[in-house]
This record gives sequence, structure tokens and C-alpha cells, in this order.
Amino acid sequence: MSVFGCTLGWEGQEPTLPKHTSKTAGTKPSLAELRIDLAGKIVAHTPSAGETATTVPGLTLFRQTAPTACYLASVEPSVTIFVQGRKQINIGGVEYHCDETSFLIACIDLPIQSQIIEASAAAPQLSMRLRLDMQIVREVVSREDLPQGKSSADRRGLAVGQSTAALLGASTRLIDLLDTPEDIPFLGHLIEREIIYRILRTAQGERLRVIATAGNLSHRTAKAIAWLSANYARPLRMEELAEIARMGVSTLHHQFRALTAMSPLQFQKQLRLRAARERMLRDGLDATSAAYEVGYESVSQFNREYSRFFGQPPMRDIKAIRNGNIVTIDAA
Repeated sequence: MSVFGCTLGWEGQEPTLPKHTSKTAGTKPSLAELRIDLAGKIVAHTPSAGETATTVPGLTLFRQTAPTACYLASVEPSVTIFVQGRKQINIGGVEYHCDETSFLIACIDLPIQSQIIEASAAAPQLSMRLRLDMQIVREVVSREDLPQGKSSADRRGLAVGQSTAALLGASTRLIDLLDTPEDIPFLGHLIEREIIYRILRTAQGERLRVIATAGNLSHRTAKAIAWLSANYARPLRMEELAEIARMGVSTLHHQFRALTAMSPLQFQKQLRLRAARERMLRDGLDATSAAYEVGYESVSQFNREYSRFFGQPPMRDIKAIRNGNIVTIDAA
């Protein structure tokens, strides 16, 4: 059974820890060795399962010990490095698969459907996420000595690529700062710039480059997406959104779908439904109050769309979550 592209339930054998391979003195570590090293550092700095915020600005560590049901989440401009386990992400019906060899780059704010499909207590799903400061991205992109990245035909604002040794090395050094907090203010931004540079050298980094380039259609569309993400409860007026992006309505529709794999209306709907679910869980709102809070004018329409996305009516869904029958995770 599936809901909006995610499989409810999971299959497969329990994952095992990767085996350490021997290396000769003086040789560079292999990708497998770099992943093992990074995985060990993530485990060392995650005292419990779940999401762990760190003292490095924008850096969050994740250790998940069991598969999850499919859940709605949001991503912001960020890069996530995976070193163990598997996750499946869906935006607009397009699936992305992340395993221990992958990194995920999100160039814009996006509502996604996400599911951890391989994780256990013995071999948890391990990853680290660095929120990207788009001003720093623009500074890096504008440098004349930045080598031209690899081109890609993919225009979406989210992409999955293969982690390189240089990217894993920089990621490890960023986590190492947690052991020397006095170095974070000076070295943190330098390593963040290196991680951005390493991403820009990949084919997936081309999306980050064009979105960070002022005047580009993708950059202007991203401004409209950011506005809609912050104002999802307001009525959607395409003319107003097009004015923010400084382009025609039909052009915006085309660019919006190219970046998000969704129409603006579908994008807004997912934001509203996730926000409503959070309000009911966190603040104890009933379905009617939550519907109006997130901008719905018709409660019956809210109930229909909620049931379609989450598989059951609002209050039944909230009760199941509180009883532990459904696992939800806020972070993507």
C-alpha cells in the first residue's frame, strides 16, 4: 500500500555495519573508510536516537534506529550527507533514494514525503545535515576562480548525488569542531564554504549555482517559493506570486513545476496539511480549528484532503500518533 509515492511498511534484511578495509601507510583512505570514520563520529555525538542539534550553527546530526512510516516533512536549503541506512524521499511523485553513498542537496524550501526504509538498533540510519546560508552560497558562486561545475539536465530544487572523498573529508572536519568548540567561530564558516565548494563541483551542484545567481529565472522562482512557504495560509493569487517573481503567470507555473515537481496549489496544500497536523499534535487543536488556522475555508475539503494524504481522517490520525501506532519525524 502506498500514499503519495511512499511505501507504508518496509522490507529487507537488517543492515549490517560496513567492514573496515585495511590500508597501507601513506595511502589515502578509501571512500568506505571515510564513511566508517564519519559514521563513528555521528554516533559519538548523538547520545540518543533521533535528531541532535549541535553547537556548530546549522549542523544537525541524525541517528534513527528503526524504519518509519511515510511522513510529510519540509526541507530548507541544506546539504545532507548519508553514511548508513536508507531513506526514500518523494516530491511531486518523483522518488529519490538515499543510501550510505549519497548526499542530498536542497536548494529551496520544499515540502516532501519521506520514509526511512532501512535502519536498526545495531545498524542505525546515520546522517548529518548542514543548513546552507544562501548569502555564503552566493559569495562562493560569484568568485571568479571557482571552476565551472558539471552540467545537469535536472532542473529541480532537490537532487541526490554520490558523495566524494573531498566532501566526506570536509564533513568529518566539521563534526570534529564539536570537540574543540573554541574553534567553531573561526573555522566553522571556512569548512562550510569548502562543503559548498565541493557540492558545486558535482553535477547536482549546478542547481545550487543557478538558484544562487541573481536575475536567473530559477533564482526569481525561488523567491516566489520562499514567499509562498512563509504565507501558505493566505489565499493563493497567481498574479501576486508572479509579481514577486517578476515574470508572467504562465512562465512562473512552468518554472515552479520544474523546480518543485508540483504546481503552486499542490505546494501550498502540502504545507497547509503538515502545518495543520503539527498544530493538532502540539497545541491540541481540533480538526475544524486547525483547518481554519492554516487557511482552509471549507472543513469538509480539509478532511478529504487530509485523509487522502495521511490515510485516515484528522482526529483518528492524531490519536494513532499519540498511541504510538504511527511514527512521525519532523526533520527530513
